Amino acid sequence: MEWLLLIVAGLFEVGFASCLGKARETSGNTSLYWMIGFFACLSISMYLLYKATQTLPIGTAYAVWTGIGAVGTVLVGIFVFKEPATFWRIFFLTTLIASIIGLKFVSSH
Repeated sequence: MEWLLLIVAGLFEVGFASCLGKARETSGNTSLYWMIGFFACLSISMYLLYKATQTLPIGTAYAVWTGIGAVGTVLVGIFVFKEPATFWRIFFLTTLIASIIGLKFVSSH
C-alpha cells in the first residue's frame, strides 16, 4: 500500500510542476487558477509522501518520489509543452527509470 501511495504522490508532483509551467505561461485569473492547482497538487503530494515514509525508508521514498516527478515532468514537457525529445534526453530519462526500478527492488519493504 505504501508503494501505491508513493506512486500517486509522484504523480501529484508531476501535477504541481505542470501547473507551475502553465501558470508561468498565462496571466490574470487563468494564472491564479493554475497556481491554485499547483498548491492543491503540492499539498496532496507532500501528504502522500509523508504517509509513505511512515513505513518506507526516507532515502528510498524520496528518491523514488523525485524520480517519478522528474520522469513525469519531462514527459509532460515533451508531449504537452512541445519540448525537444533528443536522444540524450531520452537516454538519461531511461537511466533514471532504471534507477527508480532498481531502488524498488533493493528496498527491504
